[in-house]
Amino acid sequence: MNIQENISLKHHNTFGIDVKAKSFVQINGLVQLQRVLELKAYPEKFILSGGSNVLLTKDLDALVMHINLKGISIVEETNDEVILKVMAGENWHELVLWTLERGYGGLENLSLIPGNTGTAPIQNIGAYGVELKDVFVSCAAMEIESGELVAFDKESCKFGYRDSFFKNEGKGKYIITSVTFKLTKGNHQLHTGYGAIEEELKKNNVIYPTIRDVSDAVIAIRQSKLPDPKEIGNSGSFFKNPVISKKTFEKLKKSHPKVPSYKTDEGFKIPAGWLIEQCGFKGKRFGNAGVHEKQALVLVNLGNVTGQEILELAEKIQEEVLNTFKIKITPEVNIIK
Repeated sequence: MNIQENISLKHHNTFGIDVKAKSFVQINGLVQLQRVLELKAYPEKFILSGGSNVLLTKDLDALVMHINLKGISIVEETNDEVILKVMAGENWHELVLWTLERGYGGLENLSLIPGNTGTAPIQNIGAYGVELKDVFVSCAAMEIESGELVAFDKESCKFGYRDSFFKNEGKGKYIITSVTFKLTKGNHQLHTGYGAIEEELKKNNVIYPTIRDVSDAVIAIRQSKLPDPKEIGNSGSFFKNPVISKKTFEKLKKSHPKVPSYKTDEGFKIPAGWLIEQCGFKGKRFGNAGVHEKQALVLVNLGNVTGQEILELAEKIQEEVLNTFKIKITPEVNIIK
């Protein structure tokens, strides 16, 4: 077991923030994971996966456990469907590409989302009209206190909008080790009506799209709006899109007739990026922190930014949106203070 001391986490978080871990260990297997959890010499432990949905604002006085469990296997297969078990350390976008190469449908709208598979259920990741829960069967998670593996079905995960059991009652109690999905092998149900997918398909003269065509469209759209974390440090969408009541929406519509919206069961979802842009933040720089020039929902590292600088910018944006629109926007990113 190779435990390292005083290790920089700059290359382990997509913001590229240079904080240090007091101790660091890479987890490559389930037995190793159990043994590390049993180590009494390291009472404080911090779980880190792909680092794509986290804002580190300080050095971590803990044993940072980097989850690197690998493997994709077919659990069950029929003529119409396939059930895949994917280990937590598999890169999400590489998994999507792996399924497309084999003609498996269901993940194409979730192309190019940064991060690893194990964190996908925590966030119930979603994009362009599809959420993880739509293809989710179950996940296995190790209970931190006991070291026992526990199975969670869809119901017990309590999925919501960018939300789950693991962000609430289960927070800090489990480490997801694998996720099981049910995907289609034919007669794929395509979701092309959300965002600019149909427009992108038309631009490419695609009349009868395949799952690969949908994925290509999503990738093109995301690349046109979102910066590559390898070039500009970021965590993708920093804030959730707020859902407001019909009454609040009608009031907003009077003052801003062109406000974009999506009707949901709870009310009206307003793009947080639009609210932030209306407040004048898009493309602005605040020291080493900034708001991306093409997508106001993305906060970026414009130099050797600190997590505190990003946090202060996020709080400034939240305050301005609340003052201007009387709408509260909340971070999608997990902030470690």
